Parts: sequence; structure tokens; C-alpha cells
Amino acid sequence: MLKNYFKTALRHLVKNKAYTIINISGLALGMGVAMLIGLWVYDELSFDRNFHNYNRIAQVVQNVTNNDQRQTWFNVPVPLAEELRTNYGRDFKQIAMAAYFGNHLVTIDKKNFREEGLAFEKGMPALFSLNMLRGDWNSLNDPSSIIVSASTAKAWFGDEDPINKPVILDKKPPLKITGVYEDFPANSGMAPFKYVANWSWFYNSFGLKDMDDPWRPNFTMLYVQLNDNADINQVNAHIRDAKLKKISAHLAKKKPALFLHPMKDWHLRSKFENGANAGGAIQYVWLFSTIGVFVLLLACINFMNLSTARSEQRAREVGIRKTIGSLRSQLISQFFSESILTVSLAFIIAIGMVQLALPAFNTVAEKQISIPWSNILFWLGCLGFILFTGLISGSYPAIYLSSFKPIKVLKGTFKAGRLAVLPRKALVVLQFTVSVTLIIGTIVVYQQIQYAKDRPIGYSRQNLVSVNINDNIRKHFAAITDELKQAGVITGMTAAGAPTTDIGNSTSGISWKDKDPNLSVDFGVVAGALDYGKTISWELKEGRDFSRDFPSDSSAFILNEAAVRFMGLKKPVGEVVSWWGKPFTVIGVIHDMVMGSPYEQAGPIIYCLAGDNDPEVAILKINPAVSAHAALGKIEPVFKKFNPDEPFEYRFTDEQYAKKFFNEEKVGKLASAFAILAIAISCLGLFGLASFIAEQRTKEIGIRKVMGASVFQVWNLLSKDFIILVALAFVIAVPVAWYFMTAWLQNYQYRASLSWWIFGAAGLALLSITILVVSFQAIKAALQNPIRSLRTE
Repeated sequence: MLKNYFKTALRHLVKNKAYTIINISGLALGMGVAMLIGLWVYDELSFDRNFHNYNRIAQVVQNVTNNDQRQTWFNVPVPLAEELRTNYGRDFKQIAMAAYFGNHLVTIDKKNFREEGLAFEKGMPALFSLNMLRGDWNSLNDPSSIIVSASTAKAWFGDEDPINKPVILDKKPPLKITGVYEDFPANSGMAPFKYVANWSWFYNSFGLKDMDDPWRPNFTMLYVQLNDNADINQVNAHIRDAKLKKISAHLAKKKPALFLHPMKDWHLRSKFENGANAGGAIQYVWLFSTIGVFVLLLACINFMNLSTARSEQRAREVGIRKTIGSLRSQLISQFFSESILTVSLAFIIAIGMVQLALPAFNTVAEKQISIPWSNILFWLGCLGFILFTGLISGSYPAIYLSSFKPIKVLKGTFKAGRLAVLPRKALVVLQFTVSVTLIIGTIVVYQQIQYAKDRPIGYSRQNLVSVNINDNIRKHFAAITDELKQAGVITGMTAAGAPTTDIGNSTSGISWKDKDPNLSVDFGVVAGALDYGKTISWELKEGRDFSRDFPSDSSAFILNEAAVRFMGLKKPVGEVVSWWGKPFTVIGVIHDMVMGSPYEQAGPIIYCLAGDNDPEVAILKINPAVSAHAALGKIEPVFKKFNPDEPFEYRFTDEQYAKKFFNEEKVGKLASAFAILAIAISCLGLFGLASFIAEQRTKEIGIRKVMGASVFQVWNLLSKDFIILVALAFVIAVPVAWYFMTAWLQNYQYRASLSWWIFGAAGLALLSITILVVSFQAIKAALQNPIRSLRTE
């Protein structure tokens, strides 16, 4: 019986080629989008699940009060680890610290390059399930040892044995490689790190042991593994005040409260607002999952509409089958077999499309997703996906077509009435409601990105280049500046603690006249050379810039507008501000510079002169009369002359600033691609319906033509209903899109407003596409010879 169902279904598909092509194409597009999104969602949800103790690992983080706001810090002070071990150890199996190395200088066989790495305390390798391919992770207990990932060992030494090979980090005494571990998966937070060094070596080599108050700086990451019987909420309550009990009265003003951030939330729920979890990447998982479901639904609606639209053509078949004894359940099975066969054919095309699209998709999404061809669970999931899609798309047609009364059909009195047309119209409205909502959402995302890009940033980033510097460059800074100016490749050069796209440092030691003694503050600190403001062309609002004519400027501050507002200073220039008890005079105020997120309001920042050892980067202003390529070709040899042992690495400020928009641009690109596909699927269904209705009304059109109807009148006859349905879809979509996009924009402090033109543009675009699709069939039918049409009677 089942074989007969599919044989009959295949015969029907072959007989109606145009109908079959439209259905399979629409379903293939919908299923392809759903599969692509499904693979991405699976990758996101499986983040960090490679760790054996995934459900018991957490990071110790803290909520603190700064500038009258509750903030969440992911770093903690070093002594906290020992405090937890000593007084709170019953809650934990493992407690270990880690420090992020950043792009530090690596030297191997006199070759210099930069790599990201970590420093691990004892116990961390076991905590993070390091799979050692060579050596033993216990070897990391030796301060002079280092372990590397398998890909790093291959990149550094090729096919040579890396064990006991010397590695120099930041020109410190050499370390020896004592182990090689398996690379972490791409969907792991540990994937970017190439090596792991000993914690004690890191702590001693970078002068951290000499801190006056080790509880003050928060720079280490602290990880724990909970005991099997420990409840995370109870542990949170237990450790909450562990730091507060140990710190000075000044630091206690921040009211630090510790809690555990579980590993399952590190990637998807890493955003905190006012001390509470506010989601994060999980919102994009929900967003794209919803898009995937709706795009698949659009394809299913196409199948439903085209199947029910052809009901009169299949009525006689149903009537005859029922007359010779077919049960309704058998007819339903027959129609379901047709939908499942169609979906199966569409799936074959869809999986091929996904395979072809994955390289481009991975580039945009920054993923390494692939189809798991050898995974049996994947194929079982695909089988379920085919059955689910087949049942959804075939449900309404199977129930509707199997309900025909054989007497009416065989008498020739059967006609699909208004009750049959209404569900079809409702489905068309649903299709285009989803499509126009996606169009509006995509426009809003791009508008928000452009709005932030057009925001005044308080300085000129054009032609600015930043270069990391060390002691060699600091000692010869003036000589390098003079040589480059004489060569005519720069108009200015300065030094600072961080590039202009990053604040770099902060302090809680700021006080001023009339400050509330119980107020905890956190001011950004930017230390720059005398020519810092001139080089970056910052915008002075009042007062003056730092100057060589005023030796007292070493004890002077320039404030940004946000700092002046926060401090409540009416006449800031001339005010005295204390920094850890030392007085500084305010000599100027600048317009807020966007140094953090372009979507947030600028925070309070103080600008001061850097000491001789403070600057970490040189900031160069390239001469606009010289091309960037030519200028860098002359800048590099000068830097290499004074610093021959390190690579010359530079970053364009405008490129670094552009990276701040990466996440939103990624979402915009993916959303726009899916929106275009959704519209394509909807239009494919619309084209099929328009074709069928034009074919169904061929005789009527011929008679109207004979009676004198114009091409426009015929076009109006066939197009009017579709345009009304699309207009109705637009009316429904506008409030839906407004609601969801308003909620999305609330994630940004600096945000665009929802202008009327966005909705107008979306509506106009949808109307234009609809008219274009429907007009092709309408005009084709209108131009047909009426004699030929009437001859088909």
C-alpha cells in the first residue's frame, strides 16, 4: 500500500511539472535556511560542552557599585583564591586562577611574533579537561615550563619534537615546552589561546608580587568546580561577602558582592546590567531560531496554497476513489505521501545548497561549522525534519482535499467556495506579514549601526596609526619623531597608555570638593604625552591643552564633559581634583571622546600627562599628502632601527573603530540574507498562485477581451486581490515590527529612533515586488489572443 502511495505521488508530481518545480524550489529554500540556522544554533548551544565537568564549573565574578551604578566585573583580586580555599573550601572540588596573556611577544630561534596565551594556577588543567597528547599537565607545576596546543606546536616547530624546546615570552628568561595538549574545539572560549604558562612564573615575572595592597587590583580570573552535592544558589549566598570582609574601608564603598557565573552561561548569557544577568548571545539564538521557523513555515504555506488552489482539478480523482471504496484515512495517507515525497526531493537540494553556502556563512558568522556527514544522530534528525516538514506542509491539503463529497464531484456541481479561499488568503497574509516584518527589522538594524557610526566621536581618527612600543622606543621617542617628520611621512606623533579606541585604565581614587564621602567612583584614566590632544585633534570645549610652557601641567587634569557632569562642576577650569590624595588642577574640558562602545554614553574620564615609563603605544598622524602604504614603508625601517628585535606591528584607528560594530553588522548581514530568502519564497508562492488563477480564468479573460476590456482592466482584475492581501499584511506587520524593534533598541543607550520612513520604505518595497511578480502573469494573460482562449472551451 505504501509503495502504491508513493508511486501515485511520483506520477502526480511528474504530470504537473510547473507546480512541482515551484513547490520543490520553495521547500528547498525554506529547508536550506532552516538547516543552516539549525547548524548555527547547535554550534552556539554546544559552546564549551567539550569540558567534562561542564555543569559544575563556574567563574567567580563580582557586582560592585561605581558612579551610582551597579556593575559586574569578571576579574577579581589575587588573594581571593586562597581566601576561598581556606574558609569556603567545603563548597568546591577545585579552585584555580588564570590570567589572560594577550598578544605577548614570543621568541623562538631568534624569530619574533605575537600569540595569545594564558597563565594557569595548579589545578586549572584538570579543571578544563586538557587532553595531553605529549607530556603531563603536572609538568606545568615547574615555573620554567610551558605547554602548547597541538596546532601551535606544528606552527612553531613543524614535524620536530617540541618537548624541551626553549620559548621566550616578552624577553624574560627562557621557558621549556614540557607538554602538548589537544586543541580546544572552535566553539570553546579557550580556542583562541595557543599556550599555557605557569601561574607563579607569570606572577613573579611581571612584578605582581610587589603590589602595596594585593586586594585592590582586579586582574585575575578565578574558576571553581563545585562539589557534587553543592547547590549554586546556596554557594552564592555563602561566598557573597568573602571579598568585602578583607578589603579596606575605601574599597568597601564599592560594596563588592561575589557570585558564581556557571560555564553554561559564559557564552550565551554574558551580559549584565545593574548587577543582574541581561542575556547576551542567547537573544540571537532566539532571533535566528524564530527566523528559521518562520522561513520554513513560509515554504510550507506555499505548498498548502498551491495544493488547495488546484482542488477542483483533483476533485474528480477524490470522487472516483471514494466511490470505489477508498476511506478518508487512505486518501489522507495518499496526500501525505505526496507532501513527504516532495519534501524529500526538496531536502536533497537543500542539503546541497547548505554545503555550498557554508563557506560564505562561516566567513560572515566567524564560525567553523560543517555538516556532520558521519554522525548517525544528524541523519536521524534529518529524517525527523523531513517528516515534520512533510506533515506540516501536507496537513491542510490532506484534510481539505479528502473532505470532498463524491456525489457533488461526479455530478459536476462541485465548486471551491469562499470558505476554501479564505484560509488561502489568510496564509498569504501570514506569509507577507513575516516578510515585511523581516524587511523592517533589517532596515532598523542597519539604521542603528549607521546612527552609531555617524555619532560625533570627539577626535579625528583619519590617518591615525597606533604602534605598540617598549623601552627601546620610549628611550628614542624624540629621535624617531624628528626623523619621521623630516621624512615628511607624519604630521605628528605622540605616546599614550592605550590607543584612542580604548580607555586602557581606570581609578577609584578620585575626589573633589563637595564629593559625597560614601560615593564609590570609577573614572577612566588616559595618560598621554604633551602632543596627545594635538595629534588626535581632540575638541577642546573650554580651558587649554597641555603645554610645554607650563611645567606645572605634570599635576594637571583635562576632563571630558561626562566627568564634569558627574562631578557637578559649574566652572571646572581651575578646580582642584585629588587623585589618591595628590592634588591636580583642571586646566581644560574636552568634548566626550567615544573610546568605549559607540552604542553607550561616554563615562567620566580624566586625561593626564604620562610618565616616562607609562606609554604603551605610539600614535602617529600620517601626512595626508602621502599614501598610507608609502608612509608605512618609511615608518617601519625607522622603528626597526631603534627596535630591531621586535616585529613592527601597526593598527589603523579607523579600522579598530570599525571593529566595534562587528557584532551588529554580522547580525544585519545574516538577517538581511534570511529576509531576502523569505521574500523569495513568498514571491515564489505568489507567482504560483498568480499563474494558477490566470490559467483558471483563461475563459473569463477571453470573454472580457472580446467585450472590449483593456490590458489594464485585465491586469487590475488579476492583481487587485493580491495587492489587497499584501496591504493587509503590511498593516498587521507594522505594529508587530515596531514592538519587537523598539524592544531590541532598548539594548543600546545611544540608539536611533524608529522613523516613519522605515515602515514606508518596507511597505513600498513589498508592494513593488508584489506588483512585479503578479504583473508578469497578469499581463501575459491579458495579451493572450482571446480566440485562442475561447477555443479551449
